[in-house]
Amino acid sequence: MKTIVILSGGMDSTTVLYKALSETKDVKALGFNYGQKHSKELAFASQLCQELEIDYKVVDISGVKKLLNSSLTSSEEIPEGHYAEDNMKSTVVPNRNAIMLSIAYGYAISEKADKVMFGAHAGDHFIYPDCRPEFVEKLNVALKSATEGLGETIIEAPYLDKTKADIVAEGITLGVPYYLTWSCYKGENRPCLKCGTCIERTEAFLLNGVKDSALTHEEWEQAVNNYKELNV
Repeated sequence: MKTIVILSGGMDSTTVLYKALSETKDVKALGFNYGQKHSKELAFASQLCQELEIDYKVVDISGVKKLLNSSLTSSEEIPEGHYAEDNMKSTVVPNRNAIMLSIAYGYAISEKADKVMFGAHAGDHFIYPDCRPEFVEKLNVALKSATEGLGETIIEAPYLDKTKADIVAEGITLGVPYYLTWSCYKGENRPCLKCGTCIERTEAFLLNGVKDSALTHEEWEQAVNNYKELNV
């Protein structure tokens, strides 16, 4: 079996990579520069793939930032707070996953890969329509039609019905080096510990009773305090 993994360098997609590697050693990874505020995640992904000796390609589609409004691709401030809050909707990049998955699907057809895997999960459903089960189901139908006669592959989101905490739990079992992942939207020298992805990441590790290995002990204490302040 051959698998293409969409690898951003965040904890979800990195866990997907390790899940894919637990199924087959024939894995290639694909990242995307879509004009996001920073490329720290992609740098982490590249480093990890070098260590694992996995072929990793980054596709430059940064031109789409001029067309798709989002706080992730503009000068707009990244909101802080819990992931499920309404203000986090500004981080939606319209149709982002459909664009990336269409490219990955074509790559998989060209590589004669059996499937494309990506890291959407249940916590994404609230604000990201292109992370919902019906989206994955319908995109598979559309892309199969678009490549009829050229080969067969399928898009798979193994954590579509799982929480972030579930992903961390499986990642611990798989031996995922979470210290080699980046989640913070702000892309500063160190994680801000306040944006939606930082808060969600902290929650996932807390629910598993373990420290986030990407943070110092002082940073972890601050992250936990920030999380608790939002959940009193």
